[in-house]
Amino acid sequence: MLCEWRDFSTETETYTLERFESLIGDEFEAMQIDSDGFPKCIWTTNFVVLVTKRIKILEEVDFTKIPRNPVCD
Repeated sequence: MLCEWRDFSTETETYTLERFESLIGDEFEAMQIDSDGFPKCIWTTNFVVLVTKRIKILEEVDFTKIPRNPVCD
């Protein structure tokens, strides 16, 4: 578990802290990385973001946002 941001890249994109927060619309808190240094899971203030690396023709990444603190009425 890392509490500081680490930039990561695909073949076509580099994800900086600023770029990630802009895409997700929330502030970074922590990340879990795999043995290759690529993030598996990123925690923000309001979400847990699952990071999935996809390879079709080019290597790409998908972000799946899951609400972290759901409010029930």
